[in-house]
Amino acid sequence: MSATSATAATGYDLVIADAWVLDGSGGPGYRADVAVDGQRIAAIAAPGSLHGRVREDARGLALAPGFIDVHTHDDRAVLDDPGVFNKLSQGVTTVITGNCGISLAPWRADREPPAPLSLIGRQADFRFERFGDYLDAVDAARPAVNVAAMVGHSTLRIAEVADLDRGADPAEIERMRARLREAMQAGAIGFSSGLFYKPSQAAPNSEVIELVRESGAHGGVYTSHVRNEYDGVLEAIDEAIDAGEAAHTPVVLSHHKCAGPANWGRTVETLARIDERRRRHWVGLDAYPYTAGSTVLDPDYVDDAIRILVSWSQPHPEHAGRDLGDIAAEWQVGQKEAARRLHPAGAVYFQMREDDVRRVLSHDRTMIGSDGLPHDAHPHPRLWGAFPRVLGHYCRDQGLFHLPEAIRRMTALSADTFGLKRRGRIAPGLAADLVLFDPDTIADRATFAEPKQPAAGIRAVWVGGACALRDAHATGERRGRALRREEERHAR
Repeated sequence: MSATSATAATGYDLVIADAWVLDGSGGPGYRADVAVDGQRIAAIAAPGSLHGRVREDARGLALAPGFIDVHTHDDRAVLDDPGVFNKLSQGVTTVITGNCGISLAPWRADREPPAPLSLIGRQADFRFERFGDYLDAVDAARPAVNVAAMVGHSTLRIAEVADLDRGADPAEIERMRARLREAMQAGAIGFSSGLFYKPSQAAPNSEVIELVRESGAHGGVYTSHVRNEYDGVLEAIDEAIDAGEAAHTPVVLSHHKCAGPANWGRTVETLARIDERRRRHWVGLDAYPYTAGSTVLDPDYVDDAIRILVSWSQPHPEHAGRDLGDIAAEWQVGQKEAARRLHPAGAVYFQMREDDVRRVLSHDRTMIGSDGLPHDAHPHPRLWGAFPRVLGHYCRDQGLFHLPEAIRRMTALSADTFGLKRRGRIAPGLAADLVLFDPDTIADRATFAEPKQPAAGIRAVWVGGACALRDAHATGERRGRALRREEERHAR
């Protein structure tokens, strides 16, 4: 630990004094003063040794790198609601958008977007023909958090493939590659697919591989909402890793789960398969700390076997927050018919079992991602509570892993996976994205009944050296920006 003597004499912009520093490495915490100048961490030294124009007393509190939410659908939210309070209030300082094959760019919509693109916007929202224009719009919006963005396969297909019920022909693949190339050159950090969803279900893996190659050629990653998280989950995992392996590109398996009662317990198999494939190729995964997922409400997903909660409905907004079974009983129809009447709509699906969730969270390559849907009227509570739930419920209360390891999964592991070399650690010269919290009281307060509740136990959040949140209240400071791949890959 060291400080530059000249600055120490005059005082840093900010000193967070006597904090328990969890630096993101997963190693033991230590007590220290952490100094910030401008937008960078300037020094780390023994408690009481640094002086700043602003002093934050951090005794008894933990200081961590700002959390990186690796799985979001905040593409439009950071433009329309740049305060992004649901993320800021849980300690998130960087969001990764464009997951599950769904991205707001590059496509200037000539029609209403089909599901699942409808989860993030209407026709007027898909207005960016070039990905660089989207990143510029993020900068202009000055969001409270940083934004690293991926390009979605379904977005590319809708823009360039004439018939979504078939694989793309060579000319269409080349046009998709051209769009992806522009995006990667503009600063996108990778390519995502959602082969589970209808716009991409007809795409063979050969089509995906061509696009993964384009992403990999520019140093990007490949993330996949695999084709099947139910009975065919093992084959779907292999398909995703096959694509990355063929393209020599790292693979991230999105929100890994084994869905539906018939598949509960199968994470023993899936994680073993992932570990086997990791011996030959780089594979990571992300997860959210809940037994329920959330996406569009589709009658094809309704099986009467699990509870389904309606999160929004265009024709029947009054039913947001209600169980599909109750609505069906009220209408005296089956649940599939009720889903058809509510369509277009979204839903929360209680499709997982607790032991599977714990097993996935415990895996050493698992990063934390909320997968929240910010435009839902009654969202899944993960939108507001994913990160404090890991730290409070799973780490402190359940002892699933120790606190430094929990922080690693939210910070350094995520930054390293996505090439964000200026984030994810507390070290001199890196970005001053920081979160100060009480490890004894941090907890999620968002519930399935009342999902829009900020976390408890977070004292302050800094983004780019500016205090953006204090005691669950936004300060109005917004220093977030678009994180372009080449800029982030080279830490100063």
